Parts: sequence; structure tokens; C-alpha cells
Amino acid sequence: MSIHSELFAENLEDKAQGAGRGASSPASHCFLWVVSEAGRVRNLRADTVHSSFATGPRQYDGTFYEFCTYYFKPSKMNEFLENLKKNIHLRTAHSELVGSWSVEFGGKMNKVFHIWKYDNFAHRTEVRKALAKNKDWQQFLIPNLALIDEQEFEITYLVPWCKLEKPAKEGVYELVIFQMKPGGPALWGDAFRRALNAHVDLGYSKLVGVFHTEYGALNRVHVLWWNESADSRAAGRHQSHEDPRVVAAVRESVNYLVSQQNMLLVPTSFSPLK
Repeated sequence: MSIHSELFAENLEDKAQGAGRGASSPASHCFLWVVSEAGRVRNLRADTVHSSFATGPRQYDGTFYEFCTYYFKPSKMNEFLENLKKNIHLRTAHSELVGSWSVEFGGKMNKVFHIWKYDNFAHRTEVRKALAKNKDWQQFLIPNLALIDEQEFEITYLVPWCKLEKPAKEGVYELVIFQMKPGGPALWGDAFRRALNAHVDLGYSKLVGVFHTEYGALNRVHVLWWNESADSRAAGRHQSHEDPRVVAAVRESVNYLVSQQNMLLVPTSFSPLK
């Protein structure tokens, strides 16, 4: 890790959590609370910016969601996931794991994505300190760090008009990342919501959650969908392309869109969202 990266990570820690830093490395807040002096994940990447997607009432609840993405060395991802499965109870004893997935399509190979829930930033700090003192967690963590190539994370909030939903049965998930034009929700918020609702109304896919980035790229919105299968998702998308309501809503929304990335996610064996 470069000196610049270490200083940047330290600065992010100060902004996000303030005082009360434990005896951990600057990267300790990123990977499942990497709180070990003995190992560090390389290529820590984080952009510290703020944004709001408040198209309705502002969120006064401090609850936020940490999006953690891990890139593994070839052939090492399955080994890591098996080791994590045996020890995940040590981690979830301190904060809620919303979901854990591997990326099937739409991104780099050997990529895993987790969503962690926290009551507030103080809660996150408490978790980091507790895990730093947990010998069993450290015994799992230290040797397994060598399996990871890179990691990145974002702090997100649910948009005020969306609640986190849990699908009733197992399936596959789609994470869609929208990079919107500068100007914020005052410019594109209403059009974006109408486009999402047009897809929801068709019923082919279930909306799990809509998140806006608090620490990460400005004007970035993450939309998590559930589908019964990749084929049912494809059939629903074909249907939506012929629906005049969807076409009209999307045509309006894309005027504010810079880029979009779609990833098909498969739940890991220990993911709460199946």
C-alpha cells in the first residue's frame, strides 16, 4: 500500500468515525473489519464524497449499509468462502449481515459482494474494537488475508421512500449501479423513481432495496433486485421493453444518466438473503 493510500485511509477513518480509534491498521475498517497488524489488504480504494437521494422526507435514522466488495486471487475465492462460512458467526455476533453474494455476470471473476448493516457510525466503531479483541476472529482473519487481491467499500443509506425487503424464496439477485449526472436528486430524483416504479409495477422482479452513496462516488445509486432465475429476469426485461409505461419512464430518466452497470449475483451458502 502506498503512503498516499495510508494517509487517505486514515483521513477517511477520521471523517467517518472521529476519535476512539483502536490499535488497528488504517485499512481495518474495510474488509469485514480487518483489525490485524499482521496483514493488510492491498489496493484499498475509497472516494470520500457525500450525496443525498432525499426525494421525500429526509432520513433521520442513523442506520446505514456498508457495501463491501472483495477481489480474490484466481482459484482462491472458494477456499476463502469455505473458511468464512465456518467463522461467520463470530462476525455476525456484532452486526447484521444483510446478504453475501458472488458475482456471476457483469463484473470481474472471483468477486464477492457483502452488505453489512449498522445502527450508526458509533456502532461501527464498537464492532471494530470488539473484533480487534476477538482472538478466534483474528485466527481466522490473518491467514486468509493472503487470499485477497483487492477490496473496496462504500457507505450507503436506503432512500427515504424504500424499505429493505426480503424475498419469500430463493433466487438470484441483480445489482444495478447508476451513475447520475451532477445536480443531485433535485435534478433527477423524481424521474429515477418513476423509472424504477414502472419496472416494479410489471411484477417480473422484486425490488429489494435502493441505496444512495454517502461515502463513495457522488450521485451513485445502487438498486438491488431479486429474480426467481436469470431466465425469468431475461423474460421480464423483454416484456418491459415493449411496455409503453416503462419505455416512457426510462426515456425520461436516461436524460440524467451517465453510466450504468448490471451484475448478476448468486447468494453464498451463508447469505441471509437467498
